[in-house]
Amino acid sequence: MNELRIALYQPDIPGNTGTILRLAACLGLAVDIIEPAGFDLSDRNLKRAGMDYIAAVTLTRHVNWERFETWRAESGRRLVLASTKAAEPYTRFEFRADDILLFGRESAGVPDHVHDRADARILIPMAPGQRSLNIAMASAMIVGEAIRQTGAF
Repeated sequence: MNELRIALYQPDIPGNTGTILRLAACLGLAVDIIEPAGFDLSDRNLKRAGMDYIAAVTLTRHVNWERFETWRAESGRRLVLASTKAAEPYTRFEFRADDILLFGRESAGVPDHVHDRADARILIPMAPGQRSLNIAMASAMIVGEAIRQTGAF
């Protein structure tokens, strides 16, 4: 298993979360879900998107941001936030093998206090006038680059 982790801040679309869990299972990554989620984590749409891969994921649920942040601080890991408000393209960022890649809610991103706690903020450059990518697609792009850079493939 890779040391790299994916963290989802209060995810609100079960199909996207299931897809990210499947991605993590296939790449050997752990996933942190920072609750509350906008759906029941036993949701059938989550299970349909994640299929039988969900059983292969190391999944840690954190009851809230504060508990996650305490755990992260104790682990000494760097928190890298994917944000449309960031300035640094993810392809120019230097990832570490033990980074936690944080993705916000599909509907609202992350609040300012979470944004402020990130050690780094990265974005996916997009065509002018476009707001954001689907979170599952964005996580796949960023995770792929992080794994490529850290030699985990």
